Amino acid sequence: MKHSLLTAALLAIAAVLGTLPAGNAYGQFAPRGGHTEIPDSSIEQPQHIGVRAHTNYKMFMPAAGEMAKALPLQASPQVGPPYSGYFFETPTSLGCVYQLVSPPIASGCNPTNVAANPAGGSHAIAIVDAYYYPTAAADLITFSIQFGLRQPSFQVVYANGQRPPVNANWNIEEALDIEWAHAMAPGAKIYLVEAASNSFADLLQAVSVANTLLKAAGGGEVSMSWGGSEFASETNYDSYFSQAGVVYFASSGDSPGVIWPSTSRYVVSVGGTSISRNPSTGNVQQEMAWQSGGGGPSVYESRPSYQNAVSGIVQNSRGTPDVAADADPSTGVWVYSAGSWYIVGGTSVAAPVWAGIANSAGSFLISSQSELAKIYANHGTTDIVSGSCGPNQGYMARSGWDFCTGLGSPAGLAGK
Repeated sequence: MKHSLLTAALLAIAAVLGTLPAGNAYGQFAPRGGHTEIPDSSIEQPQHIGVRAHTNYKMFMPAAGEMAKALPLQASPQVGPPYSGYFFETPTSLGCVYQLVSPPIASGCNPTNVAANPAGGSHAIAIVDAYYYPTAAADLITFSIQFGLRQPSFQVVYANGQRPPVNANWNIEEALDIEWAHAMAPGAKIYLVEAASNSFADLLQAVSVANTLLKAAGGGEVSMSWGGSEFASETNYDSYFSQAGVVYFASSGDSPGVIWPSTSRYVVSVGGTSISRNPSTGNVQQEMAWQSGGGGPSVYESRPSYQNAVSGIVQNSRGTPDVAADADPSTGVWVYSAGSWYIVGGTSVAAPVWAGIANSAGSFLISSQSELAKIYANHGTTDIVSGSCGPNQGYMARSGWDFCTGLGSPAGLAGK
């Protein structure tokens, strides 16, 4: 029943995205409402703790009848957003907000503007997810054409050597991950390593396969947009994130509290922000902590040395997140999957975005700890100083490091 309800919700989103022609009565840039849908794959059941992972994405569903008709796809650069009159993030706009392209944020970084996309990237990024995504390659090409991105170098790898079953909920996750890692690092090869299921055993096997692929590629990043509540034996599995020359990024979660593997000292934990835009012009107003972003002190992981400078906040525990990026579904990103466009948020956005930016920075450090030591030492981030998150919204964004956004969101390629 739950699966059928989610499928109905996905179909409803797709239907809403093609209801009215451009130039409807609300005007091109009228504010438009909607609500958030949470897929079953992002809801953790009690029996799954320590056994199965969940995704970390949510979808924004525009109010019925409010979305303009899709623009035709064109094989030309910088086509722009697939629907007019909306200010959801594109590779150009997010690249502008995070100072990866010119003009800088002072221009407003408007998603409707046709401007430069991020252009960096080399070696490879491995996206580790569960289940088989039949249209992955075609969807990534469509996404790239729509936004004028360089055509991808892309390969699907089955972690156990056999094609996994299809799971529609995880397919949206996989589309999000490959498309936005490619958007931030279009020059990097993207591997989609598909685990046989969402069990931690299968996903960690997929991480091992990703390690081998990235070692052969001369180094790179692993993006993991999944996780689950902490469990007592989690530190026994941290060794999966120790391949030399690989840096690991994990979502910090989409609800109050912490999740593993984000809490591992061997990964870069990525939290969430909201990008406030003027409802009339679409220009950036402020980036704030996303109130649903995960973060806090780990129960089982001790404070790593790179967090000694924030020991007054984390005490003796590993604190998450380390950094953050756009994750609010109401300020979400465009994602294309199996013939439809979606508006997606969650820290599942933030992890591949950061993996792509780190790849474009070109440092290719020996480990996540080395990457984290560099980030904590150089602060190549924009400090997020407003908003709250956590249980009872008890964690406040503040100057310096905090449990909502860590050191903050990306600020260019330096210091990474």
